[in-house]
Amino acid sequence: MSRPRVVIVGAGFAGYRTARTLSRLAQGRADIILLNPTDYFLYLPLLPQVAAGVLEPRRVTVSLTGTLKDVRLVLGEADGIDLDAQTVHYSDAEGGVGTLSYDRLVLAAGSVNKLLPIPGVAEHAHGFRGLPEALYLRDHVTRQVELVAADDDPKACSSRCTFVVVGAGYTGTEVAAHGQLFTDALVRKQPLRQGMRPRWVLLDIASRVLPELDERLSRTADSVLRGRGVDVRTETSVKEATPTGVQLSDGEFIDTRTLVWCVGVRPDPLAETLGLPMERGRLLVDPHLQVPGHPEVFACGDAAAVPDLEKPGQYTPMTAQHAWRQGKTAGHNVAASLGGGNRRAYRHRDMGFTVDLGGVKAAANPLGVPLSGPLAGAVTRGYHLAAMPGNRIRVAADWLLDAVLPRQGVQLGLVRSWAVPLDTSSPELAHVPGRPERPSPAEGKS
Repeated sequence: MSRPRVVIVGAGFAGYRTARTLSRLAQGRADIILLNPTDYFLYLPLLPQVAAGVLEPRRVTVSLTGTLKDVRLVLGEADGIDLDAQTVHYSDAEGGVGTLSYDRLVLAAGSVNKLLPIPGVAEHAHGFRGLPEALYLRDHVTRQVELVAADDDPKACSSRCTFVVVGAGYTGTEVAAHGQLFTDALVRKQPLRQGMRPRWVLLDIASRVLPELDERLSRTADSVLRGRGVDVRTETSVKEATPTGVQLSDGEFIDTRTLVWCVGVRPDPLAETLGLPMERGRLLVDPHLQVPGHPEVFACGDAAAVPDLEKPGQYTPMTAQHAWRQGKTAGHNVAASLGGGNRRAYRHRDMGFTVDLGGVKAAANPLGVPLSGPLAGAVTRGYHLAAMPGNRIRVAADWLLDAVLPRQGVQLGLVRSWAVPLDTSSPELAHVPGRPERPSPAEGKS
């Protein structure tokens, strides 16, 4: 008899951990196939450091084929799932199509940029969900500073040297914090006209930065940002985006050529195509991460609404911490369904959070102990090194080099603006030439 086939859709935190756990537990008793648009796992928390020139791009990518034993990688993106036929239909990286049959399916498609019905945002803003977007932002910011150094128009210089980040959650806060350090380093080599300095503006509709964390960590981050010169605007949102700036909800117009959209994420639309019960775009599962009525289908990470057994009646939030842990549970439970051990319910314990603010600064509360300053910075970097499934030595080496050598402020020219649109249904290189795209809910509005 042939071995059962397990298909895992997505290689983010949840999908990668599922594949790694299952490959260890299955011990050759199953064929494991991982369907993903890229050949790497992306360690998202360090992406702001790529955009700021601290880390080289490959440092935050971990090879799937090099780290997942007995797992077959299929490069492609799932376009649809037939639950009755137990097949996954996908488009590959060169515009072709294919079908994968499965005995067990793990849906870990992750999340995409959250779009809001604000005029001009889809056309003029860029998200921050993947490596191409980080590389684009790094080039774009470098280019603006270089153009300012050669421009005699004060208004144009001010516009190019103003960078607006929308969303003061983890990603937006770290992008603004690292961004201010990066541009300050650039202008030390290429001074601007007298009295001018790069200006980063961080906006959020909430009453404070990092609203998902306790107030002490929020105050720490706010203090570091303001002390560094970041213009923090709370209880403020974008009313309209234009090619030359953004109109704020308080009536002010900010001249800028840079709008970074970090307002959050939404589940990948793939789950909605299944016609199964959903919870705010996430597929409902039981505590064992199985889909009710379809015991052969598992879901985890941002794609799944997982009951929070620590908070009855609620679902676990869409965070990398939960996705990583759920992936391990999913791997165990898939193996159990194939006769390898006992299944387990997903439970978690809050281990705390870390927010990297650039340099030696950070805000952290490991095991509930609030930290700030260099100690928090050391804990944050130590956490990332421990959490990364690869490239630890290379990342540590880049940190050391950044501490003793000046950063290289050059454009690579690898990613153009049109290649990283905000309105995309995939966090990575979704717009592959010749590949049919899944429609986005915002397409009819633009």
